[in-house]
This record gives sequence, structure tokens and C-alpha cells, in this order.
Amino acid sequence: MRLIPIHLCKPGMRLGRKIYSHDGKVLLAESTVLTKTMIRRLAALGISFIYVYDERTDDVELREWVDAEVRARAIAEIRRQFRRMMDEGGRKRHIGAFDKTFRSMLSALIDELASHPNAIMLLGDICTVDHYLYRHSLNVCLYAIGIGISLGWDRDRLMTFGLGALLHDIGKLMVPQDILLKPGKLTPEEFEAVKRHTEAGFDLLRGEPNIPMAVAYCALQHHERLDGSGYPRGLKADEIQELAQWIGLIDAYDAMTSMRPYRKMMLPHEALEVLYAGSGTLFDTKKIWHFRNQIAIYPIGMTVTLSTGETGVVVDLNAGLPDRPVVRIFRDAEGVELSQPYELDLSKKLNVVVTGVDEYDLLAERSEEAAGEEEDVEAFDVRLRVNAIN
Repeated sequence: MRLIPIHLCKPGMRLGRKIYSHDGKVLLAESTVLTKTMIRRLAALGISFIYVYDERTDDVELREWVDAEVRARAIAEIRRQFRRMMDEGGRKRHIGAFDKTFRSMLSALIDELASHPNAIMLLGDICTVDHYLYRHSLNVCLYAIGIGISLGWDRDRLMTFGLGALLHDIGKLMVPQDILLKPGKLTPEEFEAVKRHTEAGFDLLRGEPNIPMAVAYCALQHHERLDGSGYPRGLKADEIQELAQWIGLIDAYDAMTSMRPYRKMMLPHEALEVLYAGSGTLFDTKKIWHFRNQIAIYPIGMTVTLSTGETGVVVDLNAGLPDRPVVRIFRDAEGVELSQPYELDLSKKLNVVVTGVDEYDLLAERSEEAAGEEEDVEAFDVRLRVNAIN
């Protein structure tokens, strides 16, 4: 099974993993033979990568970090609850009504992730069609729970962390949708309106009897940065709550690794480079390092080029060594297809490194041609500050 950009899909390819609709239903079943119309429609719906069957990698097991069906149901629930808040004007008195629903969902997600605590966290959801806010909220929540489990936190703290992650962007329900979903560059006034989602979220959450203040502070402080360059209050270092520091890091990572209509997505190794550029100034160095060791920098099924010039597909991951996967080599340094592919474990070949992801480079070029250089608030927030200090 291979993971390829949607723009490189061709009619006749067989889908290797189900695609889910916004309400958690199967949009396209596994093994569906893709048509030109299907491929175009998936691209239009914001699907950036898909898994397809490939005879050279059909035996590769795609180990789910979170069951795809569980993830799809969770997104559908978030969508329902968030839409209810919007329909009711997002008034503060309604927030508490959803606390039981969210806690039940979080409990199930914690159980799901705790059942395989050594699993490497994969790319955010790439096989579900829905509004970015809902997918992003779940992705940040899942990453947060995974990080909390890896740190050995107890269930109460995991629940608080997960709830803070799930609701960190709740203030965006108060931002006009024409601004939030604008497919182009925001005006300075619009940008300021979006930035106010931090304080709006804090106002919605604080004082709710069943929601810890730490959750409200996650909404308020997730765009604060260690050097005081963040917003809304320009807090520094220890002035920023620990959970909010974590969520700020995870929020930025997921924003950069998500496809948007007006900018290309980054792959994990590229997003990590941006985060490392802000190490010690924007984000805590130890947190970046720990996060890096928990994620799949090169996900299973991805085609990579090695420093030897050879090309292959990632077929396994090494826990604790996310940048050193097992690669099945199918093309030599001259670009000739091998009749007998073989596997190279980079954890045992320390003189060989991954140097490129050629298929993604083509996707990036096409995305830039179609969308220009516009970015959403989260990615802009990171890149602007990183560029300013380099």
C-alpha cells in the first residue's frame, strides 16, 4: 500500500483505505477503482493524500494510530456539537450542555490511544472530508492525548488536556464565517478579527462549572510564544500555562501539515524544521524534541529518496527513531526499477538518510501554482516569527 498525493492519482488505481464523509459515513469504500471524476471530486473536497494498492507494497500493514471509523465518528460528533453552538449564537450558557458529550468522547479516545501507548503518531486525518475547524480540533486533541500518555499523565490530567485541545479554537465560532473561510489573503482588519478568537474562546469557557480554568487558558494562550511575540497578551515563558504551551506547539504543527484551499501543506519533516527554527524563542525546546520522537516523520506508504540516490517506500517505523524508517528499495540510484526490491532499515544504516519526498515536491509545486502564497493564521503565525529571528 502506498500513500500518494491526490494530484498523482490516476484512473484505475484501487483505493487502499476508506474515505469518510463529514457525518462519519463511508464516502468511498476500500478497493474502489478510482475514476477521473472521483479523483477530481476528492481533490475539490480537500483530500490531499490517499492510500492506494500497489503490487510492490500490498503486503505492508498500515497500522492505525486511531481507528479510522472511530476518528470519523469523533469528527462527526464535534461537527454536530460545534454547529449547535453556532446555530445558537455560541452563547456562553450553552457551553456547559456539551460538557458531558465531549467528556464521553474523550474517554473513548483515551481508551483507544492507551490500548497501544507505544504507537507512533501519524499524520492528521487525511481520509475524512469536513470543515477544517472540526478536523483540526480533533487532530490537536488526538496529538495532545498521545503526548500526555507518552509523558505518563494520569487520566484526570489527560481529560483536562484533551478537553483543552478539543476546545482551543472554540472562539472561532464567533468569527464571521466569510472571514474564517476566506479563500485568499486576509485584510489587516480581518486578520485582527481572527486573532480575537483566543479571547472569545476564553470568555466562552471561563466560569463554566464543569470546565477547568486550565481549559479556558488553553483557548486564551495557545498563540502566546516564549519570547513574548505571541497574542493576545504578549506573555512570556512561564507566564504561559504548560498545557497551553503544548497546545500552541501541536496547533502550529497540525496547521502546517494540513491542506488548505489557498496554500500547500507541509510534510512532518518540513513542519518540524519550522518548529525547530523557533526552538527556545517561540516554543520550548524540550517539548519540540519530545513531540518529534512521538510522530511519524515519514509515514508508512510514503515514497522517499535516500542519500544513496535510491528510491523506495516506507514499510515500517522505528520507535524513538522517527527519521530512520525501514524503506523498501524499488529503484536504484540511476532510476532503474529493481526486479528484486529489498528492504533497508535506516536504524542500522546510520550513514544513509532520507533526502527527499519527490512525489510531495510535485504536489507542492502544483498547489503553489493554483493557490499562490496565501496562508492561514496558524501557519502565518509560525512562519512570520521564525523568519523574523533568522
